Amino acid sequence: MIQDITRRHFFGSFGLGALGLASMGSQNLFGGLHHAAKAKRVIFLFMAGAPSQLDMFDYKPKLNQYDGQPCPEELIKGERFAFIKGVPKLLGSPHTFAKVGPAGAELSNLLPNLAKITGDITIIKSMHTTQFNHAPAQIFMNSGHQIPGRPSMGAWLSYGIGSENKDLPAFVVLLSGRNAPDGGKSCWGSGFLPSVHQGVEFRRSGDPVLFLSNPNGMARETRRRSLDVLKDLNNQHQLDTGDPEIASRIAAYELAYKMQSSVPELADIASEPAHVREMYGAEPGKNSFANNCLMARRLIERGARMIQLYHRGWDTHGASNDEDIVNRLTGLCRETDRASAALVQDLKQRGLLEDTIVVWGGEFGRTPMNEARSGSKFLGRDHHARAFTMWLAGGGFKPGITVGKTDEIGYNIVEDPISVHDLHATMLHQLGIDHTKLTFRFQGRDFRLTDVHGEVVKKVLV
Repeated sequence: MIQDITRRHFFGSFGLGALGLASMGSQNLFGGLHHAAKAKRVIFLFMAGAPSQLDMFDYKPKLNQYDGQPCPEELIKGERFAFIKGVPKLLGSPHTFAKVGPAGAELSNLLPNLAKITGDITIIKSMHTTQFNHAPAQIFMNSGHQIPGRPSMGAWLSYGIGSENKDLPAFVVLLSGRNAPDGGKSCWGSGFLPSVHQGVEFRRSGDPVLFLSNPNGMARETRRRSLDVLKDLNNQHQLDTGDPEIASRIAAYELAYKMQSSVPELADIASEPAHVREMYGAEPGKNSFANNCLMARRLIERGARMIQLYHRGWDTHGASNDEDIVNRLTGLCRETDRASAALVQDLKQRGLLEDTIVVWGGEFGRTPMNEARSGSKFLGRDHHARAFTMWLAGGGFKPGITVGKTDEIGYNIVEDPISVHDLHATMLHQLGIDHTKLTFRFQGRDFRLTDVHGEVVKKVLV
């Protein structure tokens, strides 16, 4: 009787998501999407540290005109900043802007490659968030909540619609840049979902996935027999305890075994034609954003559901010439602009863009004021949660448009505000999912990626 109660508790609490563990998340756990999907997969180019929208996307002639003048008191009265103190001075952009593309999108000189594909992207200048410090804002952008412990979007997709390839994880994470994301592994964690749904980090040196290779002296057949014995023991333990994490463990072992064959070929970008590697600026063996963009395309071709690229180091406060908006920001754009545009172009020419959502952005924006921390003469901007820019491509998003508008100095949104929850709801909608129905019962309530918020933004959709 106790065993029966335990089983009923297991299936009642963990539902279809737990059942999907038997197939490593490779099945659609809903048994059918909520509506017809425009997209099948997501590539999220996450610029950890928060890019300066005012120096890349949101051109403000008035801000240049008022450069060096004190910020109007009515704007900052009662405002909380991460580092700015007192009355800061407005800071115009040191970069030039031009209208580009068929719709005349305004981009800075830092983005010459993106300028060539503005007809394929949707630019949103009116994103806003509730968080103004990096770790909580990065976790919020990825999980819909600022405190660690909620499932990331990739984990929700793995749980909800799984992978199209039983030999690869549904959710893969690729890292580049100079330092770790402030939000850490919570940004791609599974939270209270079974741990099989967390993001799997692929590395650029050694084994692409930790412990993928057999130990010295162990043949593949020996490992297979060992896993079979371990699986039998774990299955018996699961029958005794009803612990869903045992199912996750079994699934992880089996997937790791299958990846021994699938991942080495996948990770070999040297097999790509030279002109494709040149298009991205990719160099085999290098830990770079360009390599990761090319890897992302290879992953979605093989059926991964979500690939998230983190490029770290965008925190341009201006304390030195290595973290300012003149030198550091220019270098960061040089590292990412070419490969980001190449990814969109490559997906398009292969017929993959129409059902792949590509999204680019960070956790928040930067202030229209110069931070001038400790009297620094280098130009830099503090964190700004009220307004920032992101762009998307493919997956049924309307190409060649710019949505949203900020005031004349870029401080507040004045047209079409779009929240993080709205972004999540809209992306899920394009994937065929009603964001209010993708839920998981935990501690007595139904949780979802968008919590109790979020509206689908029809204006950005075809």
